[in-house]
Amino acid sequence: MSDVASPGSGRDKPWMMRTYSGHTSARASNRLYRTNLAKGQTGLSIAFDLPTQTGYDPDAPEAAGEVGKVGVPVVHRGHMAELLHDIPLGDMNTSMTINATAAWLLGLYIAYAEDTGIDRRVLQGTTQNDIVKEYLSRGTYIFPPAASRRLIVDMIAYTVREVPKWNPINVCSYHLQEAGATPVQEIAYALATAVGVLDAVRDSGKVDPSEIPAVVGRMSFFVNAGIRFVEETCKVRALTRMWDRICLERYGVEDPKLRRFRYGVQVNSLGLTEAQPENNVPRIVLEALGVTLSRDARARAIQLPAWNEALGLPRPWDQQWSLRIQQILAYETDLLEYADIFEGSTVIEAKTAGLAEAAGDELEDVLAMGGAFEAVDELKRRLVRSQAERVRRIETGELLVVGVNSFTETEPSPLEIAYEGESTILKVDPAAEAQLRADVGTWRAQRDTAAVEAALSELRRVAADEDENLMPATIALAHVGGTTGEWADALREVFGEYRAPTGVSGGVGLRGAELAGVRDRARLLAEHRGGPPRLLVAKPGLDGHSNGAEQIAVAARDAGFEVVYQGIRLSPEQIAVAARDEDVDVVGISILSGSHLELVPEVLDRLRVAGVDAPVVVGGIIPAEDAEVLRGKGVAAVYTPKDFQMGRIMDELVTLVEHRRNGTHGATP
Repeated sequence: MSDVASPGSGRDKPWMMRTYSGHTSARASNRLYRTNLAKGQTGLSIAFDLPTQTGYDPDAPEAAGEVGKVGVPVVHRGHMAELLHDIPLGDMNTSMTINATAAWLLGLYIAYAEDTGIDRRVLQGTTQNDIVKEYLSRGTYIFPPAASRRLIVDMIAYTVREVPKWNPINVCSYHLQEAGATPVQEIAYALATAVGVLDAVRDSGKVDPSEIPAVVGRMSFFVNAGIRFVEETCKVRALTRMWDRICLERYGVEDPKLRRFRYGVQVNSLGLTEAQPENNVPRIVLEALGVTLSRDARARAIQLPAWNEALGLPRPWDQQWSLRIQQILAYETDLLEYADIFEGSTVIEAKTAGLAEAAGDELEDVLAMGGAFEAVDELKRRLVRSQAERVRRIETGELLVVGVNSFTETEPSPLEIAYEGESTILKVDPAAEAQLRADVGTWRAQRDTAAVEAALSELRRVAADEDENLMPATIALAHVGGTTGEWADALREVFGEYRAPTGVSGGVGLRGAELAGVRDRARLLAEHRGGPPRLLVAKPGLDGHSNGAEQIAVAARDAGFEVVYQGIRLSPEQIAVAARDEDVDVVGISILSGSHLELVPEVLDRLRVAGVDAPVVVGGIIPAEDAEVLRGKGVAAVYTPKDFQMGRIMDELVTLVEHRRNGTHGATP
């Protein structure tokens, strides 16, 4: 921001401006970060790849096809050094979107700071570290709830003393809205998670009661801002009001500054459309207004998605455009020049009070079930039902989405035309994964193996002792050269692994007339041609974004299918075995991580080896040229976000079943 004049007197300081980014490798991401900072970005927001998020090294079988796709792979201290090269860590505010492996990535960050002579007490930033929303919506969890909560408690207890400027948790309601949460649910479930964490810290014995106000003061939140920006403004005002009351009444925090609702934002990605994607630009602007117009509830940090994220990974130019939107709002408009413009508005006050009251009732309901960590199954069912209702309303036209179910006439978009042979989205170099596997092998060969084994042994010992804090052992492992997979595997041995609920049963039964014709055809199949149609919904790889898969499963059950859905992160072999053992008529594969060209062919090969002849359909964020490749390999149909009509999809799936049972299953729907 060196080329930007200081705001005049009477203007508020702008929020922190970030772009959520990272891809391919630490070095490639470092170049991107330094470029974005030079363009006026004021903080880092690091996106990690799926193996890093779920605790696997690049050479682990589970990581195949996923390395560097949706974020940057960070495996060891050397990668952290490459990632942050020439970035002034002592002055930087770094947000890391990391959850199950948050303690490890913070350990690497601290170890790198110490290696470069930076006092950890000056480090500023945030680890997302909200595992509840991973169980409910995003899927990058590893350990069971109790063990995950212990990791969060240990991070909070460590940072409040050793890294006092760090936000050890960013309670993230963003992904709840992406999973279908209403504003009331988003408020209530986020606050329930915060209460569950703070109660656990208070009761752990790892902090002194006198430190609780400081712990509360470091709690931060990450909120979604949808297109209904008046309602979104009232939502953050309600959150601000409710959080202040919880901090005062439940935790006895007297200092108003420590009770402040400190939140960052990424505006809604669920509402970004593949159809007419240029419409996403005004959507992004309006959504940003929802969290900036109200001075008393304004976001402290904002990152905006790019216009083309419904198509694939955005390019640097696309991210620059989103950054410029923030800069125009902050520096060209007058929104930072006034006190809260909604003060005294009867409309805003009534809506805010109504949301706060309804969310308070929902929060009490969650706490009565034991809290957010204990109520994961029920909360998941509620979110799937809310999402099913949202999708149904779009299908029927009750909820209008411009360019999707209304005003669909369009001219070709010049934004989607490739220039000078370059793609309109970023493509990750397929050679990067092999390079990272080789890198990790070299790293392991050059380190002190005995020191690593000793550090891993100490980590396992501490993990087994609930009274000890895991952070010192984690940082020690980072210093001697441990890897992401080694840290996670050591804790898997002690804590075990977890499979979150699917919640699919919660959304069944919402579609009646919309699927009547399909249901009649399914009934005929059931009565006369071998029983109900059987659909396997499968998610291979590490992609945990299960909303689409869940909604397909819900709609298929409403359409009369027998549905087999075993949740996320299945190997191609597991999918083939399930298809064979369940004798399914159709295999539906859902991938949103960009790994479709690697994982789908492997699933197809495994199905052939298992003797499964069921047609395969694929859904996800899949470019048109990739869809053609998949069809050429034998995929019967490809569905992308523009295919929102569940009735049409179910009709085509029933047709595939009819063709298969007629012996003509090579036909496409």
